[in-house]
Amino acid sequence: MAAAGFDLEVLIEEPGWTAAVGDAPALCQGAAAAAWAMVAPSLPWSPNETAEACLVLASDERVRALNREFRGRDEPTDVLSFPAFDTDVLAAAGADTPPLLLGDIIIALQTTLADAKRDGKPAADHLRHLVVHGILHLLGHDHQQEDAAADMEALEARILAGLGIADPYGAVDQP
Repeated sequence: MAAAGFDLEVLIEEPGWTAAVGDAPALCQGAAAAAWAMVAPSLPWSPNETAEACLVLASDERVRALNREFRGRDEPTDVLSFPAFDTDVLAAAGADTPPLLLGDIIIALQTTLADAKRDGKPAADHLRHLVVHGILHLLGHDHQQEDAAADMEALEARILAGLGIADPYGAVDQP
């Protein structure tokens, strides 16, 4: 059975996003839809309604405050994900009780632009990568353990390839 669609509400809290990326909401919605289309068929539940998430395009200052409050890290980061369900709850959800509101993602403008510049990538491509990364977190993927990180990176690379974006991990030196 094919999974229903995915709706990403994009809120632009930091006005600099518009100048930096152009039509950021459309780029983000396309990346989220691509991630959903790749992952939804393998989920342990099959929603028959549209699943939803919210994305806030914020400043480093805002992300730093959230990172400090919720993760105890007083520093900005590129993306934060706040799943509405714990991974165990998500994995145990049955077909008749699918989570339709998956959670929230917040992406920091200044860190995103600096990372894209450092890596020689278009800001729009890096933004789409961060959206995919955030969606995967909302769906229970993790990169805390080496095996899980490798699986998540491979999945991100496949989704991004479908969007015409080069593998973001391809140039990373392996230890």
